Amino acid sequence: MSDAQMGVPTSRWANRFVFAAVLQGLLALGLTAFLLYNAVFGLPAASRIVAGGGAGTWMTVGYLGYLVLGLVGTAVTAQMYRHLEAYLAKPIKGKARVFPWLHLILWNVGVTGATWLMINAGYRGGAAAIGTQFGGLGFDAGQVHVIMSAYPPWIAAMMAVALAGAFLGVVGYLFAWARPVKVAAHQPVPAV
Repeated sequence: MSDAQMGVPTSRWANRFVFAAVLQGLLALGLTAFLLYNAVFGLPAASRIVAGGGAGTWMTVGYLGYLVLGLVGTAVTAQMYRHLEAYLAKPIKGKARVFPWLHLILWNVGVTGATWLMINAGYRGGAAAIGTQFGGLGFDAGQVHVIMSAYPPWIAAMMAVALAGAFLGVVGYLFAWARPVKVAAHQPVPAV
């Protein structure tokens, strides 16, 4: 028996965002496994890159940003859509569906792109700064900067994609939220 048949409120958009969060969780699992493997067996070890600070900090910030925004942020967004569609009884219909689609796609692509680029930049820059005796390149700060300087424009572009998705999602959410609820004469008005 489905949730709808049992009287449990459902939301298509919440389900889509939960599915996206599950995919982000699988990506996070793979990324974490890669980083942990590299922390032990990598040359230079990812643990040395993080401990070295400097450029390696980008790797840490990118990883944590991905977990918070990509994984947790997507899952929390599902609850917002569930609240709107299931509990407020304001499903997103017709042309208005373009807003959550753009939200879902642009947010996930932008967040994943920006944070994974940060991780990559931090890994490469941090590895370059590590001494050759530990498997790094032994570059000085100027040489590391040359490696890192290619990343910020691409990271900013991906952040802009994510922000555009979030903005369009909020616009669509507010349009649906402001729409009056059509209630049949025999149905009670949902509690707010």
